[in-house]
Amino acid sequence: MQKEPMTEYGYKKLCEELKNLKEVERPNIVKEIDTARSYGDLKENAEYHAAREKQAFIEARIVDLGKILANVQIINPKSYEHKSVSFGSTIYLLDLESDKKLKYTIVGSYESNPEKGYISFHSPIAKSILGKNKGDEVSIILPRGESEFEILDICYEEIVF
Repeated sequence: MQKEPMTEYGYKKLCEELKNLKEVERPNIVKEIDTARSYGDLKENAEYHAAREKQAFIEARIVDLGKILANVQIINPKSYEHKSVSFGSTIYLLDLESDKKLKYTIVGSYESNPEKGYISFHSPIAKSILGKNKGDEVSIILPRGESEFEILDICYEEIVF
């Protein structure tokens, strides 16, 4: 299986979530199940069924996080130059049709937050501009169709989620 790039911040965030699920959420749900079990008939016990459903979600998330963390490659984008677009680069683009300026930072897929400008390196935009240089014009296929962009600048900016 291919390693998934991620910033140290993203890695720590997932580790904290996993720790919380194992040390806080899992023990709490066991108590909830025991309490709901004490209410009697389990066939018609909504609290019991809700708690069991929550337990299944928690256990599934623990397994998912374990798989994700086992396949992570932590990358510190601050440690290298951003002469061309790469993981961790902040890119300033100009939409050549609308003259609108856009700013994106390329992060791991589990860290992406398009509303804040953090896009996954798997996204169509990132795939289209990876390896490109300042001044390059790129064609990107978006849900609204194909658009032309110019890369105005490439740099490293602190990634703050």
